[in-house]
Amino acid sequence: MSRIGKRAIAIPSSVKVALENNKVKASGPAGSLELTVNPDVKVEVKGSEIHVLRGSETRTGRSLHGLTRTLIANMVKGVNEGFQKRLEIVGVGYKADVQGGVVNLALGYSHPIKYELPKSVTATVDKQTSLTLKGPDKQVVGQVAADIRSLRPPEPYKGKGIKYSDEVIRRKAGKAGKAAGGK
Repeated sequence: MSRIGKRAIAIPSSVKVALENNKVKASGPAGSLELTVNPDVKVEVKGSEIHVLRGSETRTGRSLHGLTRTLIANMVKGVNEGFQKRLEIVGVGYKADVQGGVVNLALGYSHPIKYELPKSVTATVDKQTSLTLKGPDKQVVGQVAADIRSLRPPEPYKGKGIKYSDEVIRRKAGKAGKAAGGK
């Protein structure tokens, strides 16, 4: 039995969960999400809890048990509180700006980069070098953050680029530091 799959998911009072055939729909103050569940897994709503059960003891049913429970738990948390990712922009002249649903980035290229955000994700900029992405869907927020980071990944010599706020960049010594006995 899956240790994660057998744990019940508590439904906050501000969230409404509905089951239709093999679809789970959750709606709350931060938005609404929908998940199609594999027939090898059964979902039940009992009072203010959601229980995820195996529909069959096949390999697929066992492997999807914990995954389905985690996806539903992320849906419930997302429509209640939402998820966020913080990105930091490091480099002279590197900056970000948000206008409507478009993030304008100056990343040292010969042209500015315009990144259009999905409808469910919002972005805010602090001090032109700190970008915060928020949304109800954990996967979409993470993918948008990864896409923006991939426009200028951090480099190991000076640390310039876009990085996650909790990311640690392993720095390398340059040619001069290596000859002088640097790290």
